[in-house]
Amino acid sequence: MHSLQTLTKSFSAWVIFCCCCCLPLLLTSPLPPKGPGLASTSHHACRLRKINFQQPYIRNRTYTLAKMARVSDQDTDNRFIGQQLYVNVRENNRCYMMKRIVETVVKDVLLTEVKDRYPYVGEVAQFLASLTSELSRCKFSGQKEHMEKNLEEMKSKMKQLGENGKTKAIGELDLLFDYIENACTDTPKKGVNKKKN
Repeated sequence: MHSLQTLTKSFSAWVIFCCCCCLPLLLTSPLPPKGPGLASTSHHACRLRKINFQQPYIRNRTYTLAKMARVSDQDTDNRFIGQQLYVNVRENNRCYMMKRIVETVVKDVLLTEVKDRYPYVGEVAQFLASLTSELSRCKFSGQKEHMEKNLEEMKSKMKQLGENGKTKAIGELDLLFDYIENACTDTPKKGVNKKKN
């Protein structure tokens, strides 16, 4: 009888211990992400804060720089930034696509010798680089072939145009600004694709 009482007390102590100590720990510990949770994590990694685009100073610098470069652009047949970039690219991958385009424009255009030809290039390049840095965890979801093809076509066209390709890319910085805002923020700018395509 004595061993039964001891066993009952031990069991009761374990139940109380588990209820008071272990259960709260289990309820408050985060569960590892899996399935749809990963998609939402990826989704948030491909989002920029709207405040990045609400700074009139950098928007004005970007638009002014683009306008100045367009005066020297002799090619009216081609466009780098437009809906053609999104051909066969799912909507949830558009921010990643724009991130890659911004990286290309910063590295292959803004950080070259053109930075000495136009004012504000350094400021705009720094702003765009900060956006790609903020998107560093943004990953592509699915097959990349179409996105890579569209990106390579843009790069090839830019290279083919030589110096005028760089001028054209700078002349389209306002479009790039609007496209990345539209693709990477939760409240896209209405009509950006219709107005500027």
